[in-house]
Amino acid sequence: MRSTTQFLLSALSPAQFPEARLPEIAFLGRSNVGKSSLLNALVGAKAAKVSSTPGRTRAINFFLVSDERGGKKIVFADLPGYGYAKISKSISAQWPHFVEPYLAERDTLALCVCLVDANVPPRPSDAQLLEWLRAAGRRFVAAATKVDRLSGNERARNLAALKKGLALDEILPVSAKTGYGMKELWARIEAAAGEPGPTS
Repeated sequence: MRSTTQFLLSALSPAQFPEARLPEIAFLGRSNVGKSSLLNALVGAKAAKVSSTPGRTRAINFFLVSDERGGKKIVFADLPGYGYAKISKSISAQWPHFVEPYLAERDTLALCVCLVDANVPPRPSDAQLLEWLRAAGRRFVAAATKVDRLSGNERARNLAALKKGLALDEILPVSAKTGYGMKELWARIEAAAGEPGPTS
C-alpha cells in the first residue's frame, strides 16, 4: 500500500517552519543530484517538482507523508541544493539564514539523507556538508543516486571512491528510475523516525 503525500509549505526563514511535532527527514544534496526524483520515488507520487534546471528549489519545502496502513505520519523536508556553478551566489548566501538554523536547531529532525551522484567523483561541497553534520551531531545516511547508469564494476568502483573520498563507512546505492535501493533507504528512515514507511 502506498503513502499519501501532502505539500505543507515553503519556508525561507525559521519563523516560517511548520510546528515541530512530527519526526522530520531532511533531504540534502548538490543541485543536480536528482533529489526531487528520489523524493517522488520514495513516496510513489509526484510530490516534489522535477526540473531540468538544477537549483530550482530555493526554500525548504515541507511534505506530510502519511502511511495509509496505520495513519502514521512523518514530514519530509526538501532542502535547497548547493554546489552548482550557475546558481547565483545570493542563493548559497541564504543558507546561513534558514538552512543552517534548521539543521542545527530543529528538535524534530530525525535524519538527514545526504545524496551524492554515483557517477561523479567526491566533491568538496559534499565533504563539507558531511563534516558539518558530524560536528553538529546530526544523524545522517549517505545515498548514491543514479546507480542505474553504471555497470556492476563501475558501480563498485565509484561507490568505493565515494566512501573513501567522503570518509564514509557506508553508502546506500539508489536509483529513482528503477527503484533500486528504495526499500533499504525506507528502512533507514523508519528506524530513525520510529514510524513505518509505505511499501509498494
